Amino acid sequence: MASSGLPPYDDTNIFARILRGEIPNRTVYEDQWALAFHDINPLAPVHVLVIPKGKYVSFADFSADASADEVAGFMRVVGKVAKDLGLEAQGYRLLTNMGEHGHQEVPHFHVHLFGGRDLGRMLLRR
Repeated sequence: MASSGLPPYDDTNIFARILRGEIPNRTVYEDQWALAFHDINPLAPVHVLVIPKGKYVSFADFSADASADEVAGFMRVVGKVAKDLGLEAQGYRLLTNMGEHGHQEVPHFHVHLFGGRDLGRMLLRR
């Protein structure tokens, strides 16, 4: 089911529950700003989700309301995880979805980090 990507934040979403330790995950990295973990349904050999620890519904919400320290800390985690996973040499893709047309499924801002193979074109031409 698609999320609108708009506030208010839903404390029952799966990523909120993961952050509270209610649902286990395969953690790749965690610090005060973010948690990175393996996707349970990977779409590439490497498919990691990076989520901020704050209650943000979408990129629009995060970029408007997160502090400068949160934004910088989160972005540094994304870069660190890509580097630590050895993805820089061959390349990788970052993806975030927002709202119904963007096919956002979880109403908590997150970045998908894909790598480990040629990922092809970003979007199909119609």
